[in-house]
Amino acid sequence: MKHLRTVQIARSVGVHPNTVRLYEAWGFLSPVARSQSGYRLYTEAHLDQAHVVWLALRFTWLGGEVRRTALGLIEAARDNRLDEALQGAHRILEMIQAEQQRAEDAVHVVEQWASAPPAPTRQDHPAYGPYRQTGLPVRQVAAQLDVTADMLRNWERNGLLIVPRDASNGYRVYGPAEIERLQVIRALSRAHYGTQAILRMMLRVDQGERVGLREALDTPEPDDECLSYATDRWLSTLAELERHGLSLVTRLGSMIQRQTEPSQTLQ
Repeated sequence: MKHLRTVQIARSVGVHPNTVRLYEAWGFLSPVARSQSGYRLYTEAHLDQAHVVWLALRFTWLGGEVRRTALGLIEAARDNRLDEALQGAHRILEMIQAEQQRAEDAVHVVEQWASAPPAPTRQDHPAYGPYRQTGLPVRQVAAQLDVTADMLRNWERNGLLIVPRDASNGYRVYGPAEIERLQVIRALSRAHYGTQAILRMMLRVDQGERVGLREALDTPEPDDECLSYATDRWLSTLAELERHGLSLVTRLGSMIQRQTEPSQTLQ
């Protein structure tokens, strides 16, 4: 049997040799034999497993079912349960593509909102009283939008909207314009766009722009304070994850094929 060195595995996968050793220490690879002098004796099966680990770990930061599925397929590939691992890879790909659809649906909400006639704002009501009568308090708006009052206040603190106040008591009063804007913010937030991305797009709308909003959501500015770069370029992130998912499916499919055609060697 042909044996491979740690550095050969690392170069093929595109990681540091210490990362390969970590994969082994974490139990992501099947047991590795040692030579009489103590060197690891990796096989082409370990090389395949290392590729699977590298690809599958791309998804674990998403958490939830995606993370559980990714870790489960790593274990399945390690234990040579390749059909099970391939099913997991297909499931991850389905979840990523469903997330892409939610992200696209949210972009559609943005584009519809930006192209529609604006809702009445406080400036449309010179007398504050009539505007107040058409507005709603924070808790009522939260219930209407199925979010918490704290979420509404947090969006306001992050600069996503400005809410007028009742002059008599200082309480927030949400009119039609604020509620429409909040519906867009909610759609983007539930589709997992980052706060910085939403703010960047909203600032464009406030400046009168009505085109290129999709690009604004997905293109951080050089001076943006990106606390979560992945969600501040969410469309691109999902496209990258889809590519990783397709590569994972292809890799596992090749591993299964080589099991049925033992004469073939790993390319």
